[in-house]
Amino acid sequence: MRRRHFLTQMLAGAGTALVRLPSVQAQETAREIVLERPAAGRPHQGKVLLAVQAHSDDIPLTAAGTVAKLVQEGYTGYLVRATNDDMGDAPGLGTPGTIGQNVLGNERDNDAVARVLGLQRVFNLNYGNHRMGDVSQNELQCRLIFLVRLLKVDTVVCWDPWAHDEENPDHSAIARGIEAACWMAGRDHDYPEQFAAGLRPHAVQEKYYYARRPEITRVVDISGVIDQKVEANRANRAKGPAGHHGSQLRAELARKGQRLPLLGDDDATADRTYIKEFVLARNRELGRKYGVEYAEVFHYIGPARPSPIEDYVRKHAVPIK
Repeated sequence: MRRRHFLTQMLAGAGTALVRLPSVQAQETAREIVLERPAAGRPHQGKVLLAVQAHSDDIPLTAAGTVAKLVQEGYTGYLVRATNDDMGDAPGLGTPGTIGQNVLGNERDNDAVARVLGLQRVFNLNYGNHRMGDVSQNELQCRLIFLVRLLKVDTVVCWDPWAHDEENPDHSAIARGIEAACWMAGRDHDYPEQFAAGLRPHAVQEKYYYARRPEITRVVDISGVIDQKVEANRANRAKGPAGHHGSQLRAELARKGQRLPLLGDDDATADRTYIKEFVLARNRELGRKYGVEYAEVFHYIGPARPSPIEDYVRKHAVPIK
């Protein structure tokens, strides 16, 4: 199955205004689902977001709205791409190119996606596309732990390490790596040589995990940033199923003496409209389901709750006289 075929159908990807939702599907009745609405102002000022993807089209298709929303609400964001996308499509063609064309085209697209989403910097780990099954998990964890400590990451957005129906080894590998790194980065005894470089233990507090078939515990209202999600997908021209397909369809129809009024009169309008109408249709469906215009869904893991002992001490400890 080609990536564009499944990704255009997958459940897309979460600040502060939270609403408890009743269960919508039978399989969801055993867990609570939270609707996260846009927050006023910049309540997350000073916090750091790490958006992690295996390939250049993962975040644009699944979680770009949530990333844009969190950055808008004050996060300083960074983007990690695990592979070099050398098995991806050729830039702007939507067809297999040479290895060199694929690597360069997707690197440029990845940088463009980061700019559209307001992310400060891109870190490319440059593993071979579809080859991460051979990568040492310890090596991957060490590199991610270094970044968590260096950037002092509070929140990550990544593939879900416990996801169902995942066929891509790159998705699974980066997901397992980030999950381990989130807590190991907070330990004194893991990779202590990093402390000699000035780093300190730092654990991640929140995780928004996306998947093909997610365990939904958080629904994020992305209605206010949907145009940014459109632009992020438009920037992803090499691998994405969206960046240039509207203009291609418009040109194909013109050769047959036809036109779709929906696609407008120029290529930019055609591409934007195609993305919003067709590629993001699932986000629109999810929005209707949960009472908003557009939504992304996640398996959300929040800060650890205090232990019963800590809670008891907080409530009952008194000063020594």
